[in-house]
Parts: sequence; structure tokens; C-alpha cells
Amino acid sequence: MYTGMLHTHTLSVMLFLILYLVKTFLLVTDKKESLEKFSKTMKVPEIIISALFLLTGIFLAVKSGDLGPWFYVKMAAVLSSIPLAIIAFKRMNKSLALVAIMFLVYAYGISETKSPTFKQESSTDEFANVAPGALGKTIFESKCAGCHGMDGKMGLSGAKDLTQFTKTHEEKIAAVTNGKNAMMAYKNLLSQEQIEAVTGYVEQLKIKN
Repeated sequence: MYTGMLHTHTLSVMLFLILYLVKTFLLVTDKKESLEKFSKTMKVPEIIISALFLLTGIFLAVKSGDLGPWFYVKMAAVLSSIPLAIIAFKRMNKSLALVAIMFLVYAYGISETKSPTFKQESSTDEFANVAPGALGKTIFESKCAGCHGMDGKMGLSGAKDLTQFTKTHEEKIAAVTNGKNAMMAYKNLLSQEQIEAVTGYVEQLKIKN
């Protein structure tokens, strides 16, 4: 269900952005008659898209694990853009419309990168001094337990129960490396040795349980 909601949210966000980009373009280029016609035609679809955007976003936030500071920056950007957009199109204010769309694009960028600066910092150095025997456990507790739980069973953000995970070792490596569904890719964040270590620790969770 979480994955379905995630895809619905992504689609509704994209449609929402396209809708406001078109409206902003028409406003900025002084095509007010076209803007009024477009707004009237898209009134019902806009309500539906906005409702899906907000409702799926709330669902994902409630069902997600450790969201991190990026989530609150994103929410601040989204919540700031809504009243600005309403005022902008009501008063036909080009500057406010541009600021509102910039906030929305910024929020979308944060969602995609999980970073307010759109830059994913490497975690390789973070675990450089961890003893090899504790490396997998340390990485798991730092990067994975927020959604999977310390025992691998929590299941937030659509995370699988790792104690029941039946994938091969290679498939697990690929999932950690490239990401899957809501899980981010770690190929640019962890070294191959660290990915192997955390995958090995995950396989131990099944044995323990």
C-alpha cells in the first residue's frame, strides 16, 4: 500500500507542478484571458490533484520512519507556497506567483534528494573508524533502523520485514546499492565494503529470529 501511495503522491506532485507552471507562465506573459479560461477549465481537476497531493503526503509522513531535517524544510516550503500562490493568482501578482513556484520546485528537489541543498553527502568517512566486526551493525542502526526497526521488523515507509526477506545475497546487495521503491540508493553514500557489511548484518537478523 505504501508503494502505491508513494507513486500516487509523486504523480499528483508532478501534475500539481505542471498545473502551476502553466498558470504562472500565462500570468507572467500577460495572457490574462487565457489564464482565466485555463483556471476555469481546470478548477475541478485542480481540486482533485491538490487533494491527492495533500492526502497522500500526509499518509506518507505518518507511515514513514526517521524523516530527518530535510522533511521539515520541504514542508515549510510547501506550506509557504500555497498561500503565496492563492494571493498571486487572485491579485494577478507576477512576483508572488514566481516565488510560489520556486518554493514548489525547491520542495520537489528536496523530496528527490532528501537534502535541503540537493546534495547527498557521502557517509563513507562516517564509518571509517568503526571496527570491521561492528561495521554492519553500526551502519544498520544509523541508516536502516529508522524504517526497518532495530530487529528488522518495524516496516515503516513500506520497508520489508528483513527477518522474512527471501532474496539472494546478490539481490540484497543490489537493493542497498541501487535503492528500491521508497528506499534510497546507497551506491554514492557507502563504499562497497560497507554495503557488503550491512547486507551481511541484515542476513544475520533472519538467523536470530
